[in-house]
Amino acid sequence: MVTSRNLDEVVRLLRRTVRQWDVPAVTHYQQDPFKTLISCLLSLRTRDAVTLQASKQLFRLARTPRAMAALPVGVIERAIYPVSFYRNKAGTLREVCRTLLSRYGGCVPDELEELLTIRGVGRKTANLVMTLAFSKPGICVDTHVHRISNRWGYVKTRTPEQTEMALRQRLPARYWRTYNDLLVSFGQHLCHPTSPWCSRCPLSAWCPRRGVQRTR
Repeated sequence: MVTSRNLDEVVRLLRRTVRQWDVPAVTHYQQDPFKTLISCLLSLRTRDAVTLQASKQLFRLARTPRAMAALPVGVIERAIYPVSFYRNKAGTLREVCRTLLSRYGGCVPDELEELLTIRGVGRKTANLVMTLAFSKPGICVDTHVHRISNRWGYVKTRTPEQTEMALRQRLPARYWRTYNDLLVSFGQHLCHPTSPWCSRCPLSAWCPRRGVQRTR
């Protein structure tokens, strides 16, 4: 089981392991608040390769909230296809841009609670913007972070939001900003939702495999 006592060693091995893989798609746009926000919204329920390509295509057309808000929804749809729910996301992106213009002068707010007031922005997206774009403390919990943290036995929760709150209580602050990137890469390549590659996992000695029914 992953505990507070062995967490440092677990993170050290994670960092070494994930170096062999590409960083998550949204990480390509860190330090740019607007691109981080838009890319994260595109990534929801979408594979990284598709997210990255859609982000590149969209940012060729518009790199600012003002430019993106001026695009017809149909143009945004064609640019981001085939991301999941691309029609809904196209409308959301334009609405987000209009909100940034009307309420924040075209800037992305750097406070978690402000980000959460923007329609379409949930806790995962808001925390990722805080950590990647503004280098502020935050714990982004997506499906990989939620699944793996529970699989390790580090937390015992039912929802991503519960996982975030549990990690805020338990995870040392020095790991907050990097925890998501590490577990996303790890989850995409080894610790799959079903049939994870436990035979290849450098953390197998510490993992109780909670909820795992079949491994490779």
